[in-house]
Amino acid sequence: MSEKLPFKQSMQRLEEIIGMLEKNEIELEEAISLFEEGLKLVNSCDSQLKNFENKVEELLKTYQEDSSNV
Repeated sequence: MSEKLPFKQSMQRLEEIIGMLEKNEIELEEAISLFEEGLKLVNSCDSQLKNFENKVEELLKTYQEDSSNV
C-alpha cells in the first residue's frame, strides 16, 4: 500500500481488515501483515481528518471575517 487512498476507501479497507482478523481463519504471517497495513491506514485517516479539520477551521474563520466586514 504505497499510494494514499481517499478517506472513504481507507475506512472501507480498514473494515475489511478487521473482518479478516476477527475471523481467525488466516495464517499468523498474513495477520501481522494485515495488522501493519491497518496501522498505516489508521495513521493516514488520522492525518486526513486533521487536514479536513484545519480546512474547516480556515473556512469558518474566513467566513466570520467576511461576515464582520458586511
